[in-house]
Amino acid sequence: MSSAAAAVVDLESTTGYLVADARGRVIGKVEAPMYGTSPDVPDALAVRSGFLRRRRLVPADAISAIDGRSGVIGLRLVRESIRSFG
Repeated sequence: MSSAAAAVVDLESTTGYLVADARGRVIGKVEAPMYGTSPDVPDALAVRSGFLRRRRLVPADAISAIDGRSGVIGLRLVRESIRSFG
């Protein structure tokens, strides 16, 4: 995976990527970038997970690495610390 600086890479291009927590457990797939503080730059990702298709909100600053070749985003957080929504 690439360095943490890669987290500033265009998060809009990560739709469909797998997201794994700090322990390597797959959380789900990126459904869409989320915008909050700036209308042009996403500051979080909506991640769809599990059998019940629950969504989690992953803040951009929780991303430790993005591997564009394998389509995997690594987080510095564990799954239990990521908020669910919708």
